[in-house]
Amino acid sequence: QVQLVESGGGLVQAGGSLRLSCAASGRSFSSYRMGWFRQASGKEREFVTGIRWSGGTTYYSDSVKGRFTISGDNAKNTVYLQMNSLKPEDTAVYYCAAGITFSGSTRSINSYDYWGQGTQVTVSS
Repeated sequence: QVQLVESGGGLVQAGGSLRLSCAASGRSFSSYRMGWFRQASGKEREFVTGIRWSGGTTYYSDSVKGRFTISGDNAKNTVYLQMNSLKPEDTAVYYCAAGITFSGSTRSINSYDYWGQGTQVTVSS
């Protein structure tokens, strides 16, 4: 069984920074991509950022581009999310995800096979 465990969430003032981490444990697997999604209260889960290990291509949603940075270690199935210049609208539960297949878009929720339990990020104004 594969488990993804996020950490680093919390409460921060607008303009502040947080760094989320996600590590895989359990059964060994090789991921093709990893990403971060978020879900605000009453809203659908949305793509934030993702990385395709082959070539190291990164993808960002327009709402976080220039403020958030994804990085990680393919061999360890570990991914990080550095969040700067946080805004109240960034408040959400943030989920880490891993995809093991080549097909699909890194931006699509359907391209991911394993999910973490989520970590709360709250940005106060």
